[in-house]
Amino acid sequence: MKLTIIGYLGGYPAAGVATSAYLVESAGYRLLMDCGSGALLALEQVADPFSLSAVLLTHYHHDHMADVGVLQYYYQLHSGTKQVSPLPIYGHTKDPLNFASLTFGAFTQGVGYTADSVLDLGPFQLTFLETQHPVPAFAVRILERASGKVLVNTSDTRAFAGLAPFAAGADWLMADTNFLADAQPPLWHLTAPQAGELAQAAGVKHLLLTHLPQEVSLAELKAQAQAAAGPAIPVQLASDVREIEF
Repeated sequence: MKLTIIGYLGGYPAAGVATSAYLVESAGYRLLMDCGSGALLALEQVADPFSLSAVLLTHYHHDHMADVGVLQYYYQLHSGTKQVSPLPIYGHTKDPLNFASLTFGAFTQGVGYTADSVLDLGPFQLTFLETQHPVPAFAVRILERASGKVLVNTSDTRAFAGLAPFAAGADWLMADTNFLADAQPPLWHLTAPQAGELAQAAGVKHLLLTHLPQEVSLAELKAQAQAAAGPAIPVQLASDVREIEF
């Protein structure tokens, strides 16, 4: 399995960096997980957008889906050969208006999922957990069937008890880490210590801090997460790594 970080900021793009967007690949299958602001330009730097096999949206906040519309226009207007047509865009069905927007003519097709769904996408099997956020949002667990490797993305969420069982034993945990320890409630994202505590409780092998803030010391964010995770679980910032293969 290969994870390429297309965009890692929360809220809004900054300094040429896109918001949440991640490319997950195996055996020629390319899944774009979230498609935030600036994602299409960033994607074009590493892959042909027509080479996508599918898109998966964890929820419908703009920093996770802002570039879906321009990706749809790309599929409508750009010349070239598409790997699949229409491009499937997987999104949850708890928001009918936003889900309906995923279908765009003959170019993209919205495909619904729920918390109980099990999706078999190419070499991957995906399962979901609804998180705690102001809008419906879903963590996703991606199993590469051939190897047994597991990638878990918390999506946007505050800390709650169900996250650790869902992430249990993952090779890589992508944790929504938007705050330092002293952040004041209400907290709809994890603090750095909470991300580290989650990694430890779930027994994951690696922790990747994602959905990063623009105006906080990322070195301090990493240090706080590492202290909570303990020395046995390496912690990395999404800002410090472009590709991860495992």
